Amino acid sequence: MSINTLFPDFEPRLFEVNGVQIAGHVGGSGSPLLLLHGHPQTHAIWHKVAPELMKRHTLVMTDLRGYGDSSKPQGTPDHSNYSKRAMAQDQVEVMKQLGFDRFDVLAHDRGARVAHRLAMDHTNSVKRLIMLDIAPTLAMYEKANNAFARAYWHWFFLIQPSPMPERLIEADPAAYIRDLMGRRSAGLTPFDPLALGEYMRCIALPGAAHAMCEDYRAAAGIDLIHDREDIAAGKKLEMPTMVLWGEEGVIQQCFKPLQEWQAICKDVVGEPVPCGHYISEEAPEVLLKKVIPFLSQGK
Repeated sequence: MSINTLFPDFEPRLFEVNGVQIAGHVGGSGSPLLLLHGHPQTHAIWHKVAPELMKRHTLVMTDLRGYGDSSKPQGTPDHSNYSKRAMAQDQVEVMKQLGFDRFDVLAHDRGARVAHRLAMDHTNSVKRLIMLDIAPTLAMYEKANNAFARAYWHWFFLIQPSPMPERLIEADPAAYIRDLMGRRSAGLTPFDPLALGEYMRCIALPGAAHAMCEDYRAAAGIDLIHDREDIAAGKKLEMPTMVLWGEEGVIQQCFKPLQEWQAICKDVVGEPVPCGHYISEEAPEVLLKKVIPFLSQGK
């Protein structure tokens, strides 16, 4: 079955931007809302909340560079073509192609890191920003402890020099999905079989393992340089921002996420929600109750 089955009321799209192709679905009506997924998933993560959100917004759901059916270019020596700056630029260009110079963003996990950089680099483009189950990348690396390293082992596995992690993932891509996602607090129970099959299909595509590793190698290198430059320049996120995280997840256990975001945001609210890491799939009703009022304030 196709991913289109998860989004029957949406149009599949393929955008040529920034030298790559970005795959996604577009649909709904109203103010534009860009939705960005996390690792090791695709924009299929939004299938439980898209039907309600599309009543109020024109939804643009994309696969990040390196994920899903989007392009997976070979990484550069400094990993800069997988920097969150480059990945954010992809999304800005997608929105411009659709005629949207200003829009809201709802993003999870890796997508939220892209959203953080997008909002920092393109302040005037983002009206309201919602980030799910992350603390700032720099804070997470600088404050990593034993519990975090054990829970987020993939952060340290994926950044190892090529081709070691790629080779191990490619030996059994579906097992990587099961082991990474299944070891979180809720196991694999929250995932629709069609969505889970989509994640397994996409991770087995040529270049997918390398692209995911490059995403994390960039996060542990060039992305931290960009974050430190922001701090040195006194730059903060300007737009109204909401951060939500799973009360059963690692972010809650190992960090003080709201406090960390307050350090780099001028206007931020946040709270834990009753689930684990995969908020849009574990607790879609709760997520909708939080984000719809917040986004409506921007109208």
